[in-house]
Amino acid sequence: MKVVLFCGGLGTRLREHSDTIPKPLVNIGYRPIIWHLMRYYAHFGHKDFVLALGYRGDLIRDYFLHYNEAMTNDFTLSEGGRKRELHSSDIDDWKITFVETGLHSNIGQRLLRVRKYVENEPVFLANYSDGLSDLPLNDLLADFERKQAVASFAAVQSWHSFHSVETGPDGFVSTMGPVRGDQFLINGGFFALRNQIFDYVQEGEELVEQPFHRLIEQRKLAAYRYSGFWQAMDTFKDKITFDRMEAKGNCPWAVWSKQTKGG
Repeated sequence: MKVVLFCGGLGTRLREHSDTIPKPLVNIGYRPIIWHLMRYYAHFGHKDFVLALGYRGDLIRDYFLHYNEAMTNDFTLSEGGRKRELHSSDIDDWKITFVETGLHSNIGQRLLRVRKYVENEPVFLANYSDGLSDLPLNDLLADFERKQAVASFAAVQSWHSFHSVETGPDGFVSTMGPVRGDQFLINGGFFALRNQIFDYVQEGEELVEQPFHRLIEQRKLAAYRYSGFWQAMDTFKDKITFDRMEAKGNCPWAVWSKQTKGG
């Protein structure tokens, strides 16, 4: 099953890094977030990727064109450096298609730009490429098929420090407290889509606005509720959170690793 990764956003809330590199290339430890996400999908057997490029897409192309397995895998060097024996490999069985989809395109436009690369796929996957999760992907797909939806996404708990406030008619606060994750679900950016999705998207439209509302009217949009680990990389603070987790070996999104704690 093909996986479309939207890699073209400007990442304005991560300016400390995205002014020089695209958000998908922001590192978590030694590897960029897009590698972690692709490794997640590959773990479930989905290794055919379509990258919808935009802002600094040249750097994403260059990263994979010059990918060095020896930088992140064990290897043995011999014969004075002339012979290199890798003991494991990351991406040798991946297929990656790079598609330029425009600097200022929205997600709906980027999806239309890659249509010809997924038109023979009855079902394909898609992702915003800015968040990681230990989501049981096979369960999401089974739920998607059971509901016979045209589109489905992971509805995840939102973890933040905002407080909800209720006031009376007189303007005085009646209740105030943290927004509880189990009461407030958001689109986690992990999508399953049937090819019919293209019948609902018109040029210039944002995917989760007009097209998804058309699906809602026809009861063709499903959500898979998931309360496990999910974290987006929207800000520099989020990057620090990821880096600290990786440094401690606490990487629940790394479902491919037997060493993962909590995975």
